Amino acid sequence: MIHKLLENHKIVLASASPRRKSIFEMIGVTALIQPAHIDETIVYKHPRKSAIGHAREKAAVVAKNMDPDCIVVGSDTIVYLGGEILGKPGSSKNAIDYLKRLSGKTHSVYTGVCVIRGASEVYDCEKTQVTFKELSEEEIHQYLKTGEPFDKAGAYGIQGYGSQFIDKVNGCYFNVMGFPVRLFQDMLHRLLEPHK
Repeated sequence: MIHKLLENHKIVLASASPRRKSIFEMIGVTALIQPAHIDETIVYKHPRKSAIGHAREKAAVVAKNMDPDCIVVGSDTIVYLGGEILGKPGSSKNAIDYLKRLSGKTHSVYTGVCVIRGASEVYDCEKTQVTFKELSEEEIHQYLKTGEPFDKAGAYGIQGYGSQFIDKVNGCYFNVMGFPVRLFQDMLHRLLEPHK
Protein backbone atom coordinates (compact mmCIF):
# COMPACT_ATOMS: atom_id res chain seq x y z
CA MET A 1 0.00 0.00 0.00
CA ILE A 2 1.11 3.56 -0.70
CA HIS A 3 1.42 4.66 2.94
CA LYS A 4 3.68 1.65 3.64
CA LEU A 5 5.81 2.29 0.53
CA LEU A 6 6.34 5.89 1.66
CA GLU A 7 6.58 5.45 5.45
CA ASN A 8 10.36 6.06 5.57
CA HIS A 9 10.41 8.85 2.98
CA LYS A 10 9.87 12.59 3.06
CA ILE A 11 7.13 13.43 0.53
CA VAL A 12 6.73 16.82 -1.12
CA LEU A 13 3.60 17.65 -3.10
CA ALA A 14 4.38 20.29 -5.72
CA SER A 15 0.80 21.57 -5.81
CA ALA A 16 -1.47 24.16 -4.22
CA SER A 17 -4.54 22.01 -4.97
CA PRO A 18 -6.65 21.29 -1.87
CA ARG A 19 -8.10 18.27 -3.73
CA ARG A 20 -4.67 16.66 -4.14
CA LYS A 21 -3.80 17.38 -0.50
CA SER A 22 -7.05 15.72 0.65
CA ILE A 23 -6.44 12.67 -1.57
CA PHE A 24 -2.97 12.28 -0.02
CA GLU A 25 -4.47 12.53 3.48
CA MET A 26 -7.18 10.00 2.54
CA ILE A 27 -4.50 7.40 1.60
CA GLY A 28 -2.49 8.06 4.77
CA VAL A 29 0.32 10.14 3.26
CA THR A 30 1.47 13.31 5.00
CA ALA A 31 3.19 15.53 2.46
CA LEU A 32 4.96 18.85 2.67
CA ILE A 33 2.95 21.19 0.43
CA GLN A 34 5.27 23.19 -1.79
CA PRO A 35 3.34 24.75 -4.71
CA ALA A 36 5.29 25.07 -7.95
CA HIS A 37 4.76 28.39 -9.65
CA ILE A 38 5.10 27.67 -13.35
CA ASP A 39 3.62 29.09 -16.54
CA GLU A 40 0.70 26.75 -17.25
CA THR A 41 0.12 28.03 -20.76
CA ILE A 42 -0.90 25.16 -23.02
CA VAL A 43 2.12 24.51 -25.24
CA TYR A 44 1.12 21.15 -26.70
CA LYS A 45 -2.16 20.55 -28.49
CA HIS A 46 -2.19 16.96 -27.29
CA PRO A 47 -3.66 16.77 -23.75
CA ARG A 48 -1.47 13.86 -22.63
CA LYS A 49 1.75 15.68 -23.61
CA SER A 50 0.53 18.87 -22.00
CA ALA A 51 -0.47 17.24 -18.69
CA ILE A 52 2.82 15.31 -18.45
CA GLY A 53 4.84 18.39 -19.47
CA HIS A 54 3.33 20.54 -16.73
CA ALA A 55 3.61 17.76 -14.12
CA ARG A 56 7.31 17.28 -14.92
CA GLU A 57 7.98 21.00 -14.81
CA LYS A 58 6.22 21.39 -11.43
CA ALA A 59 8.13 18.47 -9.91
CA ALA A 60 11.48 19.66 -11.31
CA VAL A 61 11.06 23.25 -10.07
CA VAL A 62 10.35 22.07 -6.52
CA ALA A 63 12.90 19.20 -6.52
CA LYS A 64 15.73 21.70 -7.26
CA ASN A 65 15.31 23.16 -3.76
CA MET A 66 14.81 19.89 -1.90
CA ASP A 67 17.09 17.31 -0.37
CA PRO A 68 17.77 14.58 -3.01
CA ASP A 69 16.27 11.95 -0.69
CA CYS A 70 12.86 13.65 -0.84
CA ILE A 71 10.19 12.24 -3.12
CA VAL A 72 8.68 15.16 -5.05
CA VAL A 73 5.31 14.70 -6.73
CA GLY A 74 4.08 17.02 -9.49
CA SER A 75 0.67 16.72 -11.14
CA ASP A 76 -1.47 18.48 -13.73
CA THR A 77 -5.07 17.85 -14.79
CA ILE A 78 -6.55 18.73 -18.17
CA VAL A 79 -10.10 18.52 -19.50
CA TYR A 80 -10.32 17.70 -23.21
CA LEU A 81 -13.38 17.99 -25.44
CA GLY A 82 -13.78 18.08 -29.21
CA GLY A 83 -10.07 18.43 -29.92
CA GLU A 84 -9.65 21.32 -27.47
CA ILE A 85 -8.11 21.62 -24.01
CA LEU A 86 -10.42 23.35 -21.51
CA GLY A 87 -8.22 24.90 -18.82
CA LYS A 88 -9.23 26.87 -15.75
CA PRO A 89 -11.78 29.48 -16.77
CA GLY A 90 -10.47 33.05 -16.74
CA SER A 91 -13.90 34.64 -16.32
CA SER A 92 -17.60 33.90 -15.70
CA LYS A 93 -18.19 34.12 -19.45
CA ASN A 94 -15.44 31.55 -20.02
CA ALA A 95 -16.88 29.21 -17.34
CA ILE A 96 -20.39 29.44 -18.83
CA ASP A 97 -18.98 28.63 -22.27
CA TYR A 98 -17.14 25.55 -20.94
CA LEU A 99 -20.18 24.24 -19.06
CA LYS A 100 -22.45 24.71 -22.08
CA ARG A 101 -19.97 22.77 -24.18
CA LEU A 102 -19.69 19.95 -21.62
CA SER A 103 -23.48 19.70 -21.24
CA GLY A 104 -24.85 16.37 -22.50
CA LYS A 105 -21.45 15.24 -23.81
CA THR A 106 -18.62 12.89 -22.89
CA HIS A 107 -15.21 14.47 -22.36
CA SER A 108 -11.80 13.16 -21.32
CA VAL A 109 -9.83 14.08 -18.22
CA TYR A 110 -6.06 13.62 -18.35
CA THR A 111 -3.84 13.87 -15.28
CA GLY A 112 -0.10 13.82 -15.72
CA VAL A 113 1.97 12.74 -12.72
CA CYS A 114 5.72 13.06 -12.24
CA VAL A 115 7.66 11.63 -9.29
CA ILE A 116 11.27 12.70 -8.74
CA ARG A 117 13.76 11.35 -6.22
CA GLY A 118 17.30 12.64 -6.63
CA ALA A 119 18.38 11.83 -10.20
CA SER A 120 15.50 9.39 -10.76
CA GLU A 121 12.27 10.47 -12.44
CA VAL A 122 9.11 8.54 -13.34
CA TYR A 123 6.20 10.12 -15.19
CA ASP A 124 2.91 8.88 -16.62
CA CYS A 125 -0.64 9.93 -17.42
CA GLU A 126 -4.14 8.65 -16.61
CA LYS A 127 -7.19 9.18 -18.81
CA THR A 128 -10.81 9.03 -17.60
CA GLN A 129 -13.99 9.65 -19.58
CA VAL A 130 -16.77 11.67 -17.96
CA THR A 131 -20.32 12.08 -19.29
CA PHE A 132 -22.35 15.14 -18.31
CA LYS A 133 -26.14 15.29 -18.18
CA GLU A 134 -27.86 18.08 -20.11
CA LEU A 135 -27.49 21.30 -18.10
CA SER A 136 -30.10 24.04 -17.97
CA GLU A 137 -29.14 27.74 -18.08
CA GLU A 138 -30.40 28.04 -14.51
CA GLU A 139 -28.19 25.18 -13.27
CA ILE A 140 -25.14 26.74 -14.92
CA HIS A 141 -25.82 30.14 -13.33
CA GLN A 142 -26.52 28.61 -9.91
CA TYR A 143 -23.27 26.67 -10.17
CA LEU A 144 -21.28 29.81 -10.98
CA LYS A 145 -22.64 31.44 -7.82
CA THR A 146 -21.00 28.69 -5.72
CA GLY A 147 -17.58 29.90 -6.93
CA GLU A 148 -16.50 26.30 -7.49
CA PRO A 149 -15.77 26.43 -11.25
CA PHE A 150 -13.05 29.07 -11.20
CA ASP A 151 -9.96 27.20 -10.02
CA LYS A 152 -10.72 23.96 -11.85
CA ALA A 153 -9.87 22.65 -15.30
CA GLY A 154 -13.03 22.50 -17.40
CA ALA A 155 -14.86 24.73 -14.87
CA TYR A 156 -16.21 21.94 -12.64
CA GLY A 157 -15.32 19.86 -9.60
CA ILE A 158 -16.54 16.25 -9.48
CA GLN A 159 -16.19 16.13 -5.68
CA GLY A 160 -18.35 19.20 -4.98
CA TYR A 161 -21.47 20.85 -6.37
CA GLY A 162 -20.40 19.71 -9.85
CA SER A 163 -21.05 16.08 -8.86
CA GLN A 164 -24.72 16.75 -9.67
CA PHE A 165 -23.84 17.13 -13.36
CA ILE A 166 -22.14 13.75 -13.76
CA ASP A 167 -24.05 10.97 -15.53
CA LYS A 168 -21.21 8.48 -15.86
CA VAL A 169 -17.50 8.05 -15.14
CA ASN A 170 -15.48 5.53 -17.15
CA GLY A 171 -12.11 5.08 -15.45
CA CYS A 172 -10.47 6.43 -12.29
CA TYR A 173 -12.71 8.75 -10.26
CA PHE A 174 -9.73 10.21 -8.36
CA ASN A 175 -8.13 11.13 -11.67
CA VAL A 176 -11.07 13.48 -12.30
CA MET A 177 -10.54 14.96 -8.81
CA GLY A 178 -6.97 15.68 -9.84
CA PHE A 179 -4.83 12.73 -8.77
CA PRO A 180 -4.93 9.10 -10.04
CA VAL A 181 -4.20 7.06 -6.92
CA ARG A 182 -3.70 3.62 -8.46
CA LEU A 183 -1.36 4.97 -11.16
CA PHE A 184 0.64 6.75 -8.44
CA GLN A 185 1.06 3.45 -6.59
CA ASP A 186 2.33 1.80 -9.76
CA MET A 187 4.76 4.69 -10.36
CA LEU A 188 6.14 4.44 -6.81
CA HIS A 189 6.86 0.74 -7.35
CA ARG A 190 8.75 1.66 -10.54
CA LEU A 191 10.72 4.37 -8.75
CA LEU A 192 11.47 2.63 -5.45
CA GLU A 193 11.65 -1.01 -6.56
CA PRO A 194 13.00 -0.79 -10.13
CA HIS A 195 14.53 -4.30 -10.20
CA LYS A 196 11.63 -6.26 -8.70
